[in-house]
Amino acid sequence: MSVSASSPAVVIAAFNEEDTVAEVVRVARTFTAEVVVASDGSVDDTARVAREAGAVVVDLPQNVGKGGALHAALLATHAEVVVLLDADLTGLSAEHLRMLSDPVLRGELDMSIGVFEGGGFVTDWGNKLTPHLSGQRSCRREWLLAVPDLAAERWPEPAITRHLKATGARWAYVELPNVAQVVKEKKRGFWGGAKARTKMYVSLLTYRARRRKNGA
Repeated sequence: MSVSASSPAVVIAAFNEEDTVAEVVRVARTFTAEVVVASDGSVDDTARVAREAGAVVVDLPQNVGKGGALHAALLATHAEVVVLLDADLTGLSAEHLRMLSDPVLRGELDMSIGVFEGGGFVTDWGNKLTPHLSGQRSCRREWLLAVPDLAAERWPEPAITRHLKATGARWAYVELPNVAQVVKEKKRGFWGGAKARTKMYVSLLTYRARRRKNGA
């Protein structure tokens, strides 16, 4: 299957996701030939299993955060349109990726943002409370690379939201039926997952304060 700039690429930032990333890559490969995984300083077999599943892998030597990993993955493709996916999804299909990318490819939206529907109570509830933090998106690659400080943000979703507002971009939520995520508490144990979740939300919720402190 040949790859052209007009074909969407799937980009995935992954940190220690050896149990789930291969299946996400395999599903993505049924949608497009070009799947790029940035292994964000993973110390497990994330890079190997993603490569074996058919992804181009950018193996970062140290953990830089989701923004830096996403930026590295974007630099590894020349596709005009990209679909962003988390590495720990379940219930994903090629149709979900078409639902995300088609409005962007048709020029109807500058960004689509996927929200879970019917995948499970915990992930549905969390995703609907904070849909603007969803990692499932589609947009033009050059627009995303223009997000200020994208590579510097450990969690880039607030920076992306700010850029959506600043550029007057057209965007909309797209429901993704039966898709869910493996929760952090299941992957890392209760306390390890709770600690990781707390650190994530602290970073997300302090984004505006950090911007003001830096005069931005």
